[in-house]
Amino acid sequence: MAYQVLARKWRPQQFADVVGQGHVTRTLTNAIETGRVAHAYIFVGSRGTGKTTSARILAKALNCRKGPTPTPCDACDSCREIMAGTNLDVIEIDGASNNGVDQVRDLRDNARYAPARGPFKIYIIDEVHMLSTAAFNALLKTLEEPPAHVKFLFATTDVHKVLPTILSRCQRFDLRRISVQDIVDRLRKGSVEEGIEISEDALLAIARGAEGGLRDAESALDQLIAFRGKKIDEEDVLAVFGLVSRHVLEALTAAILKSDVPAIIDIVSAMDRGGKDLQRVVMELLENFRNLLVFLYAGKEGAASLELPEAQLACYETMARSTEAGRVLRIIDQLVETDGRMRYALSKKTLLETGLIRCSRAAATVSLNELLKQVAELKKKARSGALKESGESPPVPGVKKKDESDELELLMAQWHGIIDHVGRADALSRRYFLDTAPLRVGESHLVVGYDPEFKEDMERFGDDRAKLALARAVDRQLGRLLSISFEPLKPGDQRPLPADRAVSDAAADDTQELGGVMKWYANPVVKSVVETFNGEITDIRE
Repeated sequence: MAYQVLARKWRPQQFADVVGQGHVTRTLTNAIETGRVAHAYIFVGSRGTGKTTSARILAKALNCRKGPTPTPCDACDSCREIMAGTNLDVIEIDGASNNGVDQVRDLRDNARYAPARGPFKIYIIDEVHMLSTAAFNALLKTLEEPPAHVKFLFATTDVHKVLPTILSRCQRFDLRRISVQDIVDRLRKGSVEEGIEISEDALLAIARGAEGGLRDAESALDQLIAFRGKKIDEEDVLAVFGLVSRHVLEALTAAILKSDVPAIIDIVSAMDRGGKDLQRVVMELLENFRNLLVFLYAGKEGAASLELPEAQLACYETMARSTEAGRVLRIIDQLVETDGRMRYALSKKTLLETGLIRCSRAAATVSLNELLKQVAELKKKARSGALKESGESPPVPGVKKKDESDELELLMAQWHGIIDHVGRADALSRRYFLDTAPLRVGESHLVVGYDPEFKEDMERFGDDRAKLALARAVDRQLGRLLSISFEPLKPGDQRPLPADRAVSDAAADDTQELGGVMKWYANPVVKSVVETFNGEITDIRE
């Protein structure tokens, strides 16, 4: 008997054997059990994901001697003929070579006749998107209202070319790319059945090269057995298919994150000497950094959706400790740009080296958020260091510092100047502060007292801009920004009020010649800018 390749030998014969398409097999199983099998289905997906296989299993399930049943027996004449492709009631048509309107007319005419043996006549049309527009239109009426004994099962890799009028008459199943872990598990199971010794890294390399297609992975394993026999290592896979090992990719990823340019150049040179596909290296690096980004945002539990082996997840966990998501996003942008440029380049090695060096620079560039975080930490350390040198303890809420009375006296002495400074920033709010005085000053808060006579005015006062101007004026005296609150002075309060309104207004209307900063504050243009931006003059250059 002629040799049968693994892809055909391992083809699933039951819905339970289909890998990675649980949403499809579960729906079809329930439809058969409840008697709700539609007259037309279309299976959509990339190569090697199980489109035609699902259609054949459904055909067996409908025409099995025990059927319709979700678990065909695979022993009756009907099941064996369908598996061999010789059943008269299951007609498989290649859409690429039977795409004319004449072939569809023949199909339509033959569909009227009853099945030869089973309960249904089933048409499986592979690559249905290859049918011409005229052929699609000739099929419309039959597809919408077929005879009760006819079922249509379509398969396509390019659903966008199928007419919407055809899609609307079918139940659609989108088959997913099969995950790396599912492919590894299936190859491992098959290898045990065939008596093949193959390492986990070799299985992982084959699964990565298959890009979600189980048939591609099985064909690759078949080729490796012919090359190496029944004992296969990762080096054999890499040598035959020009792939890059997982350890090299991890080393290259780590070198980019560490901005280790010499290591990057050495790894790229080694891959080029080994005849590796450098374009593919970029795509695998993109996949690597994409997985790392998922790990950074979702953590180890969220990264379980990647369905990767534990060894790779542990590697991503280690890398995540030494980087942050903003840097990874910049690296991904550079890799996408490098991939686009390499497609049309003659010297792929040079472009890959320069692109990865740019990636390493992007990894070393500090983002604004990181800078702000570092500045905050430095300020915190500097403050704690200053307290430690001065022998002071950190401020405790509700406990006065030893120099609070000195600060309060300083504010009392400078209060007229502070109010004048507020008036320059916000002239309309100046009158609210004329009859005030500082009462208590703390580490982060200042209480300002006001004459009870003006209580109603102060209660209506809620201008945050004026409060900010007062806080900034106090900051010039104490060296820190305080929050401001107001309360009326008590009769027994020993704090004298500043000069009364008349005196302050007289001082404000003083016609003495202005000089220095005051001259510029009086300039109408400068005054307008200062008031608009709630700022102050810090330097004058004439």
